[in-house]
Formats: sequence, C-alpha cells, structure tokens
Amino acid sequence: MKLMNFAKTKNFLLTMLVGLALLSTSCGDGTSSANLQIPGVKGPTVTMQQDNVLISIVLENVELQGGLRYNIPKYENSYIEISPDLQSSGTLMSVYVSLKDVFEGNLDLLDPQALPGGRPLPGVASGKLPAVAFTIQKLRNVSFYLGPKLFGIFMPVNLDIGTNNIISARFYSGKIRAGNLSMVGKDQNGENSGFLLLLDMGSSVKKRLKKVYKRYN
Repeated sequence: MKLMNFAKTKNFLLTMLVGLALLSTSCGDGTSSANLQIPGVKGPTVTMQQDNVLISIVLENVELQGGLRYNIPKYENSYIEISPDLQSSGTLMSVYVSLKDVFEGNLDLLDPQALPGGRPLPGVASGKLPAVAFTIQKLRNVSFYLGPKLFGIFMPVNLDIGTNNIISARFYSGKIRAGNLSMVGKDQNGENSGFLLLLDMGSSVKKRLKKVYKRYN
C-alpha cells in the first residue's frame, strides 16, 4: 500500500512539469545538458522536496565554511545550507524555498529591485521585481526575486565574460522548459557578476504548486 501511494505521489509531481519544470520529483536530478554552462559552477538544478523548491548549486572554486544554515530574510520558512562538495574542492549550496512563503509571505510587497548594482533584470519588462538581498560569507548580494509570474535567484560568482555583458538562455528541467538562466558579467566598476535563474510562476504553474502546498499544510 505504501509503495502504491509513493507511485501516485511521484506521478502527480511529474505532471506539474508542464510549463514549469521547476519540478522534477525528489527522485530526479532536475538538470539538463541543454542548459547554459556557467564557468566554475555545476548547476543550478531544481527539484521538489515535499513543499520546498530545492535549488542546488556547486561553486567549484569557492571554499566556504561548511555545515552552516542561513535563514533567508523575509522568507520565514526558507533557508540556505552550505556544505563541502564531495566531488570537488568547492562548496555545495542547497537553497530551500518554502511554498508557504511563496503563497503566504506577502513577498510581492517587497521593494522592487534590479540586479545587484542596478542593471535591469534580463527578460523582465520593467527590469525589476520585488526582492530581498543579503550576504553569505564571501558571497555579497545573494538576491531572491518574486513577481506575479516569476521566481528568481541571483548568485554572485566571478565571471569574466566582458564588462556589462549578459548572456541568457532557456533553462530546462529534464526536457521541460522551466524559465531562463543568465550569466551576468561585471559592471563598469568591475563588480556584481554572477548568474540569474528566473523560473516560471505563471497561473498554471501556481495552480499546480498550490496543490502540492495543500498536501503538506
């Protein structure tokens, strides 16, 4: 009976990949070889873990103190865990974004922000989304964005792709498009490079996510 329930749950989650791909199940790896390859970074990959969206990132050339958890400001039930990556000398970052925060946290009332440093968000008509930014050890201006149709994270990493250059491509989870992934070059001050992941949060996606949220709340 338990095996049957597990199979039904897995199949239910897989159907939610239509238009979002934010979500392979916790059994999948949430990645695709078609995604933009970021120098010094493995991922990001996106999966579901119960009612949390899990974004996993390996920073291959960044060593941070492991075994730490950081609460995300304004996201009361969400957090970031840091640990040494077992397959490299870098750092594994696991970002847990709670659906409770997405649907009940009034995050859309946060002040709209552009990219760190002020450049407009690529693929966003207004160039800004409601956001919160904070610093983790050596990583300055980690930013989370939540708009009516998009959820995003900016992760600061050292990218040498030319001043003010931004390279964007479609982001896939498996074979399903989930949003856009952008590499952001340094600004005119030689700062604020990194990558931006913007995930689809349109009405059909939100409807499916709310079904998942209600299963656990």
